[in-house]
Amino acid sequence: MGTQVLERRFAAIGARVKVVRGFSTRIDVRRDRRGEFFEIGLADRGIAVDVVEADRDERCLLLNVREDGAKSKFLCGMDERHWFVAAIPESERGVVGVASAKDALQPQEVREAVARLRPRDRFRRRNVAYVRQGEWFFLPQWGLEVDEADVLRDEPLTRGRGKDHVLQFAYRIGGETVFANADHPQGITVEEFDRLSPAERRRGWRELVRDPELYAKGAVRHPDHNTIVLHDWHRVLMNTEQRARAMRHVAFLD
Repeated sequence: MGTQVLERRFAAIGARVKVVRGFSTRIDVRRDRRGEFFEIGLADRGIAVDVVEADRDERCLLLNVREDGAKSKFLCGMDERHWFVAAIPESERGVVGVASAKDALQPQEVREAVARLRPRDRFRRRNVAYVRQGEWFFLPQWGLEVDEADVLRDEPLTRGRGKDHVLQFAYRIGGETVFANADHPQGITVEEFDRLSPAERRRGWRELVRDPELYAKGAVRHPDHNTIVLHDWHRVLMNTEQRARAMRHVAFLD
């Protein structure tokens, strides 16, 4: 798909796009004096990029990138106040448009809740099945009782890079303690941290818990999203984009 055609397809959802040549293939959301725009960086001219579907009403489109015989799909669109890009896991079959891409990004537990409760709008950020803020889903856990002594307050919620979502009240089970900083956003183990020199340990580390069974209640805040309020305990689940090999091409994180 030529650059001009690509620009028209992005314009259909109200977005701007720029194609640049570089050393690596990437998809980013950047900002200039006119506001946010999508930037698609292509490593060489052997890469094909096309828009599978553009949904004007949802302000989203499904982008397909073919590189060295491999296909990668990305959902690009508007979520509340900002543009976003999310890679679709390659294991998801039948992703042929915006709706099926959104389905593919929902964790299995969310899909099961949607199938069971049949919300009127299964992609609305708040419906009978779940509440969503950005890439995080919150599933109601009716009847869950938590000892007050186990409740954490103002707990950061992060996927590595990007700004934290902050949970007013949180409860977690299990997980692995890690230490993270700007150079190691995914965290290193306690054993790896203990092997660092005293000088290295002073480089802005914070202690986090990786992959716990996590529950949230109360306000959930993030600077780029509207605050949501959970009146009961909800299970916290991240969307499926981290399972996509194509995530290596996504430069934008919230």
